[in-house]
Amino acid sequence: MITRREALAAGVAVAAGVTSAADERPQVIDTHTHFYDPSRKEGVPWPGKGDKLLYRPVLPAEYKKLAALHGVMGTVVVEASPWVEDNQWLLDLAKDEPFILGVVGNLSLKDADFAKHLARFAKNTLFRGIRVNAPDLNAALADGAQFDRVKALSDSGLSLDINGGAETFLLAAKVADKLPKLRVVVNHMGNPTIDGKEPAAEWREAVAAGGAAGANVFCKLSALAEGSRLREGKAPADLAFYKPTLDVLWTAFGADRLVFGSNWPVSDHFASFDTVFPLAAKYAKGKGDAAFAKVFGTNAVTAYQLTPRG
Repeated sequence: MITRREALAAGVAVAAGVTSAADERPQVIDTHTHFYDPSRKEGVPWPGKGDKLLYRPVLPAEYKKLAALHGVMGTVVVEASPWVEDNQWLLDLAKDEPFILGVVGNLSLKDADFAKHLARFAKNTLFRGIRVNAPDLNAALADGAQFDRVKALSDSGLSLDINGGAETFLLAAKVADKLPKLRVVVNHMGNPTIDGKEPAAEWREAVAAGGAAGANVFCKLSALAEGSRLREGKAPADLAFYKPTLDVLWTAFGADRLVFGSNWPVSDHFASFDTVFPLAAKYAKGKGDAAFAKVFGTNAVTAYQLTPRG
């Protein structure tokens, strides 16, 4: 059997057509999951206690059972908590869990101690960058001190994830123009509303701008079911419903700059993992085996500069 280390070192098993001995399916990487534990003494700032579905311990063991059925070999975890020490909590969790291939942290660009925090966490090779919200990044681009903090990510060889609406693509393009070596990852496809029809013109135009921004701007095929806005697990399971949206992304970013992310467990509000994963996988496989291998594996390695784990 090919080990996880061997698969990733080879550029991820899918790239070379390597398959798991267990099920002969390509192994893939999920670039967007969340782990947290409200039962900790200090609790968690997110999710809120009112969210009965999400407010519970959400840890790797549960996710691994779901993901194993689809050949997932590892995940990149995104820290949603604004508490600085929760970055360390995730890194500690990842230390003895080789399934976690990387951590996207959460550090405020407004924090005067940003450089100190970044230097501390960047010493851990599993720390692959940070995620910021679009309004905060927009403000940072107009503030010299904050922009220097974005530049520090580039100088450290880390990545920048951006979450927001259609404007995230435009912001990604602006950052790429100023910092062409920085790897920028637009989260959740810019959170479009998906209704089975042609997406809004504003979103389509923004996607095109992001796609034209250069080789270091990536987009996550994540929050797909969430785009339906149909909660309680009622998001459609028919790929045709999502295809008009996916086609726009494919035209702009192609096989080389799209990466798969499930957004689990948030995605459970809209559809199960067993629905979410096949939707994206079926679309990518429709573009050919090589394209699937990139979107579900090697592009993640490139975007986050992932290194092998045991």
